[in-house]
Amino acid sequence: MAQVTRARGGGWYLLGPAFVAAIAYVDPGNVAANISAGAQFGFLLVWVIVIANVMAGLVQYLSAKLGLVTGRTLPEAVRDHTRTPSRIGYWIQAELVAIATDLAEVVGGAIALCLLFGLPLLLGGVITGAVSLVLLAVQDRRGQQMFERVITGLLLVIAVGFLASLFVKPPPAADVLAGLVPRFDGPESVLLATAMLGATVMPHAVYLHSGLARDRHGHPEAGAARARLLRITRWDVAIAMLVAGAVNMAMLLIAATNLQGRNDTDSIQGAHAAVRDALGPTVALLFAIGLLASGLASTSVGAYAGAMIMQGLLHKTFPLLLRRLVTLIPALVVLAVGLDPSRALVISQVVLSFGIPFALVPLVRLTSNPALMGADTNNRLTTLLGWTVAAVITLLNVALIYLTVAG
Repeated sequence: MAQVTRARGGGWYLLGPAFVAAIAYVDPGNVAANISAGAQFGFLLVWVIVIANVMAGLVQYLSAKLGLVTGRTLPEAVRDHTRTPSRIGYWIQAELVAIATDLAEVVGGAIALCLLFGLPLLLGGVITGAVSLVLLAVQDRRGQQMFERVITGLLLVIAVGFLASLFVKPPPAADVLAGLVPRFDGPESVLLATAMLGATVMPHAVYLHSGLARDRHGHPEAGAARARLLRITRWDVAIAMLVAGAVNMAMLLIAATNLQGRNDTDSIQGAHAAVRDALGPTVALLFAIGLLASGLASTSVGAYAGAMIMQGLLHKTFPLLLRRLVTLIPALVVLAVGLDPSRALVISQVVLSFGIPFALVPLVRLTSNPALMGADTNNRLTTLLGWTVAAVITLLNVALIYLTVAG
């Protein structure tokens, strides 16, 4: 009740949960996918970022609405409506998605530490994982609002790091507008589009936002207080997605403007070197700092989401260190055996894209259920848009399999 009463104060105070979820949309996997897309295909896939960001806004609002209206996280709601065998299988795929998420975030943080301080990738991965534990401890001891402030601060660092280059060398407006026309150019462009989609509409963020909104605002009864919270949540999601979308667009435009046609831009390290050559050491430093902030913030948010998914689906709580090691070890193995880290980042985003329907289908079904949502059930247009998002992503994944096998 105290949380609902507090909601009658200033609306800006209630913003925050969506900014934590938005970190998932600007993680190192986004950097790898967007930089690769811009370097290889120029402005061709600008439209993917725009559509993905619109999709993400709808999905994140539905997730937050589920948490506020039902008082249940999405994993808890799935558990309530799923039999035990199916629930275990569902959890296994969600755990694989969490591993792919951590792979992108830890590897990205390791690359950033290598660029900034020359640290070996494996050591950088260990440090990234350790810092994520510290940030999670902030959430555990100081509460969600302090965690939101820390993560939002890191989001601003990320934004500055990647938007700076656009002021140094703006992209041609005509080329950017031409990139808004949906089209592909061969199987590799489909692979990158799928990776960009997986890096934007991220499954763990879909699960997480329902818990963030519920834990921050409580479970208000139907009426004016809930209606106001839902209205503020829409603003929260819109502003957070606007920031995340601008950062993602900046990543692609940096590569399309400065890296297309250059050699050795198929890796983040190569892209960093090309940015330094084209725009100078200051912009390259900001690029690396933005990447580091992205890795540190996103791995913390990803671990937070993983714990929420496990607890919600299995109704069990595991020690934070054990839960962290489960998803951290595969990322450290990738770094230890010397696999191409940038390619591993892109592939991890494709894995995430395959996990999206498992999050979206139950989300749309649950938020369209009048018995569960009451007066806040999705209207027909929202339900149609939700199913369209799930169908588009699924069809893109099928096309990716076909083109990869056929190629």
